[in-house]
Amino acid sequence: MDTLTNDVQGLIDLYEATYMRMPGEVTLDDALIFTKARLNDIAKDLQRANNIDTINQIQQALKQPIRKRLPRLEALRYIPFYQEQASHNKSLLKLSKLGFDLLQLLHKKELSQLSKWWKVYDVAKNVPYARNRLVECYFWAQGVYFEPKYSRSRIFLAKVLAVITILDDTYDAYGTYEELLILTDAIQRWSITCLDVLPDYMKLIYPMVLDVFTEMEQILATEGKAYHINYVKEAMKEYMRSYMKEAEWRNEGYTPTTEEHMSISLISCAYKFLLIASLAGMGDIITDESFKWASTYPPLVKASCKLCRFQDDIVSHKEEQEREHVASGIECYVKEFDVTKEHVYDLFKEKVEDAWKEMNRESLMCKDVPMPIIMRTINLARVIEVLYKYSDNFTHVGEEVQNHIKSLMLHPMST
Repeated sequence: MDTLTNDVQGLIDLYEATYMRMPGEVTLDDALIFTKARLNDIAKDLQRANNIDTINQIQQALKQPIRKRLPRLEALRYIPFYQEQASHNKSLLKLSKLGFDLLQLLHKKELSQLSKWWKVYDVAKNVPYARNRLVECYFWAQGVYFEPKYSRSRIFLAKVLAVITILDDTYDAYGTYEELLILTDAIQRWSITCLDVLPDYMKLIYPMVLDVFTEMEQILATEGKAYHINYVKEAMKEYMRSYMKEAEWRNEGYTPTTEEHMSISLISCAYKFLLIASLAGMGDIITDESFKWASTYPPLVKASCKLCRFQDDIVSHKEEQEREHVASGIECYVKEFDVTKEHVYDLFKEKVEDAWKEMNRESLMCKDVPMPIIMRTINLARVIEVLYKYSDNFTHVGEEVQNHIKSLMLHPMST
């Protein structure tokens, strides 16, 4: 209908709605193809008319639909957009800016607290081979939950992310196979008595892991929920075993089948573990059943892991293969099915979109799972869309991510 093909807002609304589609919804698949093409054409026409505002609205939507945006970043975009609308409510606008700034003050306080904790370990000096990414880890945790009531969980998750970044670099690029065997065994035993058998450079890392968990366990003990940390510990142990398996493959020069690789790499991507860790300290809404549900690796969690794994493989494949590294999912697929890397890149991009569809479906199917838990899973996926959409912006922090962090942490909105 000609009247609809020129309705910019209507096309954007339909385009956004298609990202809520589930597997098998072919009509919405077609609608996405149509709206993308039509909005691109309209944007080109508007460039000739110099209609900057509408062009920006279209480009922002095409770059990242609302479903995939982090709520806190979306607030940064939407509040100024709302302000430009002639119909905006001045009181509501003022309140939204003040609300943003008040929460920003809390986030600053949390980051300051984390910085003091991090300085004690002096990672840059004592673990020079590891990525020093505390601020980015906090940004990651902030993406999972920004709300004030999740402050202690956010701090814990940021610490967990910082610690596993060091462990990732230890397993991936520094430790020898024999050293990693010792570290893996120590983590499985989870006891400070293991410290004596560890190589010297691991004697800082291992207590750091134990201390982060002990601190949260003590906090939860005041509510009679210290045992919740046991679920997180078990997930951590599973996560480390997956790292060790990949180290074994690398040590043997073995390229696994795609199925073998996926059975391990969906765990080594860390997203099952991070979801379980994110539940700690969220309050009364989190029960034993919540941890048991996440620990059984339900379809919603698996879909989030798939999205993380495929997106990470796409952007990090080239760099990883330039050094000694376990075969990535792309290498495994190329070898097993005798196709080009470019073909696998396209296939994995499709699998990322399929994972979003699965998450949409499962978020509706999980009737007995509280929505705050479901949103943790979705927000974890959203962080991947921000940090790994076009390149590995966590390892190589680009200008866009730096600007996100500055806008969220440094610049008040009401001034």
